[in-house]
Amino acid sequence: MSYKTLLVHVDTSSRVQARLDIALRIARRFDAHLTGLFATFVPDPREFFVMAGSAAWFETHRKVLEEQRGAAERIFHAELRRAGVEGEWIAASQNGEQSVVRHSSYADLVILGQTDPDDPETYIADRFPETVVMASGRPVLVVPYAGRHDAVCSRALVAWDGSREAARAVHDAMPFLTRAERVTVLHVNTPGSPAPLATPVTDITLTLARHGVNVDFREMANDVDETCGDALLSLAAGDGYDLLVMGAYGHARWKERVLGGTTRTIFESATLPVLMSH
Repeated sequence: MSYKTLLVHVDTSSRVQARLDIALRIARRFDAHLTGLFATFVPDPREFFVMAGSAAWFETHRKVLEEQRGAAERIFHAELRRAGVEGEWIAASQNGEQSVVRHSSYADLVILGQTDPDDPETYIADRFPETVVMASGRPVLVVPYAGRHDAVCSRALVAWDGSREAARAVHDAMPFLTRAERVTVLHVNTPGSPAPLATPVTDITLTLARHGVNVDFREMANDVDETCGDALLSLAAGDGYDLLVMGAYGHARWKERVLGGTTRTIFESATLPVLMSH
């Protein structure tokens, strides 16, 4: 089991190089094909042309974006050659968010950046990374906008509650988990949560062990369900994990951008790469 087709989102943000570096390391590790998809926020010109002088502003913006796209493409191909990785470049020809979701369907793993509230160049659409996770049907590795992440999955923390989303995430992450030095399956008990998941936890650890994963199990209590995300991140940071694997939880399809509390916390506050599946 391996990742053979990777998709990395390329934009004009300050952290795009760090994201590309991680994507190249993963591509080398799995001998994978890497697609760089350039997609940025592009305002709809119909919303500007009704204002005096806006047509000229939009044309200037378009030219600047074309120059940035060209520079990003040259860097991408240079990095592919340096790393000895096969790949291709795609520039979004439509709405950036829709383009990323559409092209994600062809990838074994999608690599995105976390939205940085202090860097407007990370903005594609409201809740962009969340939408890709919920709509693409593919596992997404979300790279934090802060910190260095030289290692990816030497030590992995798996958030497990026996749900469909958690099961999907574990199996989507299997190429990482089978190569990790250590994997911990964590179940968080909160007030009002279902009865202890002793049997399902035993089953998932046995499943991982049969794949050759060096796995153990851990359980922790948390007083408030809404702070489970903070508890996960605190444990991950304190114990030196470099990958968090978890299911992404949303509500009914008509409000699929309304996320569960833990999922929302991880998207907003993650300090380590997170592999999410829905």
